[in-house]
Amino acid sequence: QVQLVESGGGLVQAGGSLRLSCAASGRISSAYAMGWYRQAPGKQRERVASITSFGSTNYANSVKGRFAISRDNAKNTVYLQMNSLKPEDTAVYYCNTAPNVTVAWGQGTQVTVSS
Repeated sequence: QVQLVESGGGLVQAGGSLRLSCAASGRISSAYAMGWYRQAPGKQRERVASITSFGSTNYANSVKGRFAISRDNAKNTVYLQMNSLKPEDTAVYYCNTAPNVTVAWGQGTQVTVSS
């Protein structure tokens, strides 16, 4: 059974950067598109970025131009480079397949952006 483990979160000041990683313990077919999702307190989980097996990317308007998603199929790992962070980016970040979630959610990684 595939397990997803997110890491790289932390506390950062507004304008700062973080790089998140998502490692799959089992093998997820490289044919799957992967996405990064986030959930802020009191809000629904939303997808902020996705990447296809061919490397095509898509971003939510709120992060476009600031976040960059990438993947290393050989390492079964997906990354999210987050730049110019804003307080409204504060959330728990998760990865999963996209656009349909097909794997159990991991524990996520907390990102907190202070103003």
